[in-house]
Amino acid sequence: MKILVVNAGSSSLKYQLIDMEGQVVMAKGLCDRIGIPGSLIKHNALDGRSVTREIVMKDHNDAISALIKVLTHEEWGVLKSLDELNAVGHRVVHGGEKFFKSVVINDEVLETLEDCVELAPLHNPPNIMGIKACQANMPDVPQVAVFDTAFHQTMPRKAFLYPIPYEYYGKYRVRKYGFHGTSHKYVAERAAELIGKPLEQLKIITCHLGNGSSITAIEGGKSVDTSMGFTPLDGLPMGTRCGSIDPAIVTYIMNKEGLTTDRMDTILNKKSGVLAVSGVSSDFRDLDEAVDNGNERAFLALSIFAYKIKQYIGAYTCAMGGLDALVFTAGIGENNAAMRTSVCKRLDFLGIEIDESKNSIRGEEIDISTPDAKVRTLVIPTNEELAIAKETQKLLR
Repeated sequence: MKILVVNAGSSSLKYQLIDMEGQVVMAKGLCDRIGIPGSLIKHNALDGRSVTREIVMKDHNDAISALIKVLTHEEWGVLKSLDELNAVGHRVVHGGEKFFKSVVINDEVLETLEDCVELAPLHNPPNIMGIKACQANMPDVPQVAVFDTAFHQTMPRKAFLYPIPYEYYGKYRVRKYGFHGTSHKYVAERAAELIGKPLEQLKIITCHLGNGSSITAIEGGKSVDTSMGFTPLDGLPMGTRCGSIDPAIVTYIMNKEGLTTDRMDTILNKKSGVLAVSGVSSDFRDLDEAVDNGNERAFLALSIFAYKIKQYIGAYTCAMGGLDALVFTAGIGENNAAMRTSVCKRLDFLGIEIDESKNSIRGEEIDISTPDAKVRTLVIPTNEELAIAKETQKLLR
């Protein structure tokens, strides 16, 4: 089965074509600057063939049309025709409470996705545009939606409800939804395989650490709590997001500075996090370099980030009544050995002990625990595209 995985943003569209027999990425690429002058497509095939071409893409329809042409192109393509394509799997950020698993897309599903736009106004509209563009250009190919929020729909009410007037949950759907669900689910399943025990018997904490970061408590294969909340702003401090703060800070600063809600939203989402604390960058690689050069604020930003991760690990271990495995994934989790060391320091009382020689390895799947550690600490590169393809394949079978 050959599955095209599509991740549509407002002005870009990432794709991978995966042959599920052997789970081989046949081609991948990016349609960039959609609707903006200078739009182009970057395409790479498995055998090394690649092409970058400027092409007018006024909208996502044009982008999907360009994508089909390059996939079936005589010189750069990997398909003889669209008849070889079995399905398209779409990353969709928000499924609300309606979707607790992936679904085959039909008119009813699209209506529900439209209804979720107010919950994810930046992400769901381009996701929907990508779906409609694929439907228009590939009318006979099944389309599947895989949701970032679906994995977290197993959270109990005590974990997802906020202690604010209950009517806001009923009227406006204000609750914790959680995000990065596809990644958390994928690495948890892979952790169980590496440990050699059924997922249903394990208590796992997965740390998806990147420019956007979240932590999830997974008990018996189900998400029971996660750090991101009603929006991806909640939880850990991130590249430019503040994470969890005293909500009174928001109204206090707005009154002091005379800020509009839009301006305050921009500050919390785009001008906070490690960027704000360090004054250097939102990129953790830049912060590491600044620390090496003696920058104290950069060191403070990294220390806050690691400290908050520790807090979640402790809280989630207590919530689950124990821990079998701790998993690091995504850009920082997979590649930043110093951050993993900082997070795991003084957690030996939980059974978390890491071998620094193993921990020095970057970007590879590895158990970095000491031989006697009671909790396995794993580094598992995430693969959300493969996870989406697997979900699509499973659903269509």
